[in-house]
This record gives sequence, structure tokens and C-alpha cells, in this order.
Amino acid sequence: MKVSNHFLAASAVPLPTRREDLLARLTEPQVWDLLVVGGGATGLGVAWQAAREGLKVALLEARDFAQGTSSRSTKLVHGGVRYLAQGHWPLVREALHERRGLLERAPHLAQPLAFVMPTYRRGEQAFYGAGLKLYECLAASASLGKTRFLNAQMTQASIPGVRAEGLRGGVQYWDGQFDDARLALALARSAASKGACVVNRVSVQHLLYENGRVAGVRAQDAEQGLAFDLKAACVINATGVWVDDLRLADGHQQKQAMTRLVTPSQGVHLVVDASFWPGDKALLVPKTADGRVLFAVPWLGKVLLGTTDTARPDAPIEPRPASEEVDLILKEAGRYLKKAPGRSDVLSAWAGLRPLVRADSSSSDASGLTQKISREHHIEVSSAGLVTVTGGKWTTYSAMAQDVMQQARRLAGLKPAGRAVTENERLIGAPNVGEWHPQLTGPAGAHLYGSEQGWLEGLPGAQVALAPGLTEAMVRFAARYEYARSVEDVLARRSRCLFLDATLAKALAPTVAQILRQELAIDPGQAAFEALAAEYAHCP
Repeated sequence: MKVSNHFLAASAVPLPTRREDLLARLTEPQVWDLLVVGGGATGLGVAWQAAREGLKVALLEARDFAQGTSSRSTKLVHGGVRYLAQGHWPLVREALHERRGLLERAPHLAQPLAFVMPTYRRGEQAFYGAGLKLYECLAASASLGKTRFLNAQMTQASIPGVRAEGLRGGVQYWDGQFDDARLALALARSAASKGACVVNRVSVQHLLYENGRVAGVRAQDAEQGLAFDLKAACVINATGVWVDDLRLADGHQQKQAMTRLVTPSQGVHLVVDASFWPGDKALLVPKTADGRVLFAVPWLGKVLLGTTDTARPDAPIEPRPASEEVDLILKEAGRYLKKAPGRSDVLSAWAGLRPLVRADSSSSDASGLTQKISREHHIEVSSAGLVTVTGGKWTTYSAMAQDVMQQARRLAGLKPAGRAVTENERLIGAPNVGEWHPQLTGPAGAHLYGSEQGWLEGLPGAQVALAPGLTEAMVRFAARYEYARSVEDVLARRSRCLFLDATLAKALAPTVAQILRQELAIDPGQAAFEALAAEYAHCP
């Protein structure tokens, strides 16, 4: 696979994200080639792909980039080991190829990670090992490393936090991990560097039509309340688990198609101190007591435990873990971790919603589990020309974007402006090919800024540490170059403090708010964030 050595100009000189400039450009009388609604992984991927092709692109995000599903993943870049047993081999093969590409585009934010699957029962190692060997074979040239069979002693040495009682051995294989929210920001900023107008906190009120066809949207700035119309040759609905809100509001949609596409599924994660799972390898338990998967993933100096996979009838902006989901994770972690965590050990408890494509009314079983629903993406074009994309997962965002663009070109007659598109062109901040960078299993720090670290360290407050891995300069960088508008934007997604240690995040809120007031001259929502952080700090 070829890797582009082309660096975006904005990597050397960060592109300012002054809101007044963005809104002025957005409201200029013009017709956009492509208008993307939704600033999660899918929408940002589409905007990046279209901007690289030289199209005139605008992207609207009602809240903040990756605020929903795309910042609440298990932080894994993976092909989907458990999908093998479900027979989704083409999905796994595609995801493994895309996994390699994602890691190459942003090696400071996405890296290979070794996983170990401990075995305690006779025959487990051979059974699961065969599946993992197949997983490696499906990756072919995109493989990240060899699958190895380990005896009990080797397993303990590899993952010292594992429970030793009854341990027979293990299997080590390779996948990847990433910082999902910061990768989303890299996509947004990379699209902007190619000419896209990418704006957060602008919502879509309704669709606009000309001659019965979708021709744009009525939008509203959430901060000033200003409403305005945007015209576009093609409108993409990429709002994830919320796609049905816009899709079913399409007044020109065919009546027989007016059914919901998405079945929301909730995934819960608990974050604990690294002492519960020391080392730099992750744990995979392929089948817990109720048939779900358990992960223990070292990430940014802490350990993520998860995840659940539970259907829910609604799609709140801030889903919360249910007590029984917490019980399940802690119980299963206690079966495999030498040092079993309890509720009092949880530093942050959070949930995300997966936009699973509804296959039929029996998509979830009687217990409300959704792990059998396909993770493939789905693209629908309404009779009025609204393109809706949902499903899929972070790992395959680029393939999803290419499929969406194929539909958009066919629908609206869009033609690339002749700009050459290099496969796996690197995103803003990507370091030089082969350059060493610290691993994501270790604590956060300036290294997450990659090639922009020099710019970061030149800002006021570069030597003023607010907390481990967070400086005053990082807050200023977020406000000036990363679209941050609130304390939550900074401490949840530019820094990942809320997801790692909610109590610490709450304590940092006043200082971060003060810096944002200096930078932006707005109310940065300190009180709202402190209330949110208190929820994350509470383990139900």
C-alpha cells in the first residue's frame, strides 16, 4: 500500500477557526456542490474526500464535532474479530484493509496494539487461535503482526494483570487503537485546509426544495440564533444514530420508505487506573457469560473496560450507563483481572450509541441485545434526492465516504475538479514517515499534536501545566485552531480528560473557562460542564 509523503500546508501553519469568519463564508450567496449534515466520523470523512476532489463543500454540525457516537467508541481500529463467527467475512476483510489505511493517515493518533486472549478451558486456545489465524490471513498484506500461541507462563508475562488461577495459556493477535475525537478533529481541519467550510454549532431546521428535489437546507447558528438558507447540488444526511430525524422530515419521501433505518444500541465503558491492567497490551474476552465481548484496553494512561451492546428505544444526546450494564462489566472484569475493580474505582463512566441499521423487526433478540445486527453501512437516496448514510463503524469511515461520493456524483452530476487524490493522504499533524512517536497506551501529552507540536509550544502558557497532559497552551490552541467553543469541547474532546477522570475534569473547569473567556469572549458553559462531569464521575 502506498503512503503519501505529501504534507498539508496547514500542518506547518495552523488554519485559524474564527467563528465570525466561518459564518461569513457559510452565508455568502452561492450553491455548494455538497452540503454534509453531521460532523461525526462519517460526515467528516465525506467532507474530507469531497474537498480532496476539489468540490465546493460545506459541513454543518449541530453541536460539536464527534460529540455523539464518534467520541465514545472503545478506541479500537479493528476488523471485528467477533464478526467472523457471524459469517461477515467480506465486512471483516474490508475493515482490515481500512484499518491499515487509517493507521497510516494519522500515526500520532492511531497505532497498532497487541491483544491477548487468555484461555482457561480445554480446547479454547485451539478454537480461538484458529479464528485469530484466519483473521490474520484475511488481513493479508495489511496485517499488523503475527498471531502467537502462548503458554500460561508467557501469557502472564505478556499481560501481568490477568488472573492466574486456572490459566492454561493465551493467544496474542494485533489490531489498532486511536484517539477517536482528536482524529475527528484532524479530519475536520484537513477538510478545511482543502477548502471545505466546516462549522460546528449550526443546526439544520428543515430541507429546502426546488421542483420537488432537495436543493439545500434552512440552517441556524446555535450561538447567535441567526437563520439562513444554504443551497447545494447534493445534501448528505450523515447524522449517525439521528439520521431518521432528518430523513423522516423529508416531505417528498416516498410513503412506503417512511420507516426508521436505525436501531440504536448502547455501549458502556468504565475507566479505571492503569494499576488494574498494567502493561501495554489489551485484553480480549470473546464471549462473556451473556455472550458479549469484554475488553480491557490501556489508553492514554488509564484502562478502558467495556463494552455492552444493548438496544434502546431512544437516542439521547447524553446516554447514561444503566446499573445492570455496570454490574456486567465489573463482574466480568473480576473474572479475568487479578485485581478486580469495584464501583469506587471507576474514574469515569460513559456510554455511546451505535447507529445499527435495522434489518427487520427481529433485529434484537428477546433480551434486547444487538450484537447480532450487522455493522455494515447503508446508503439510501430518497425520491427527492436526499442521500442518507448510516451504520458502519469508525474503522471503515473512508470506505463509507467513497461510497457516498459515488452516489453523490451519480445523483447530482458532480465531477471532481481534476485534483489528484492520493490514497491514504496524511491528515494534519501526521509526523514524518518512520518518525518515532509515543504510544497511545501511555499518558496524553503534546505528542498527540504530531507535527504541530512546535506551534503548540510557541503559544502562551506552553509551560503552564493545568494537569498531567494538559497545558494552558493546549486550551488556547483548541480555541484558535480546533473549533472549541466551550469547556466541554476542550475537556471532553480536544483533551480527553472527561472520559479519563471526570472528577479531575470538573476541578479543571474554572481554569479552562477563564482561558476560553480570554480567547473567545463568550460564556464557555462552565456550570453546564461541571454538572456533566459530575454525571460521568458517578458510577450507577
